[in-house]
Amino acid sequence: MAPRQTPTVRQRRFGAELRRLRDAAGLSAPRAAELLGTDRTTISNVEAGRFGISEQRLRRLASIYECDDPTLIDALAAMTGGRSSGWWDEYRGKVPPDFLDVAELEHHATSLRTLQTAHIPGMFQVEDHARALFDLFIPALPRLEVELRIAQRLARHTVITKAPPVTYTGVIHEAALHMRVGGRQVAKQQLNRLLEEGERENVTFLVIPFSAGEFPMAGDSVLYAAAESPHLDTVQVDTPIGAVFFDSPNQLANFRRRLDAVEQVALDPKHSRDRILEIAKDL
Repeated sequence: MAPRQTPTVRQRRFGAELRRLRDAAGLSAPRAAELLGTDRTTISNVEAGRFGISEQRLRRLASIYECDDPTLIDALAAMTGGRSSGWWDEYRGKVPPDFLDVAELEHHATSLRTLQTAHIPGMFQVEDHARALFDLFIPALPRLEVELRIAQRLARHTVITKAPPVTYTGVIHEAALHMRVGGRQVAKQQLNRLLEEGERENVTFLVIPFSAGEFPMAGDSVLYAAAESPHLDTVQVDTPIGAVFFDSPNQLANFRRRLDAVEQVALDPKHSRDRILEIAKDL
């Protein structure tokens, strides 16, 4: 089997967790390969996300590494074998790879937490709002690429409506709600969309009011994707050069604490909805 040239974040996440289990067991890659009945290159490629692995071999490795966490083992087993295709694969080679990595993370997550201080969460953006944002790129994007990015962004909303739907909690700073992206009518349409989506049982919006002042991670754009096992959670942060992903235990714990702190300074769901409605009425 030829190695994958560009493993996805989820594939690399799988390999990274196996590497952590091996390190925790105190085994070298050559020794792990010997016990599994393979070669060191295979172990290295699996841990780098370049090779897949069968469920049988995964469970054998878990036994070799003396992993006693059945939830983690089952979650890893669900990630084995050939990569299953998702709707996002339709856009491979047409939009930036990290767009697809985010969509795949969201699709497989059990719950999502986001923080947006300057923008409306991507999966809830209306088409004209998304178009206005992509039209701001410098240098300008080709029209076809803009339309592909919009279509891919809108399709991410399927995680909210699929069965079972993902549980979503989004923290949005009031500043993002006041921005008239695309003009007054588009801004009003966007806020009404948030009000409609907030009616779903699995969706919660929390607004950080201007009166809150300073707060942790001010200015950040963060996605926390929870997995079947908390060991496999992943965080994505937007940066000027693209998405950055975090998955070490210490990093995950730190992001959970910081998101908890941010949610504490936000309005509760009812008052958050009232604030969105108030801003929408003023448009």
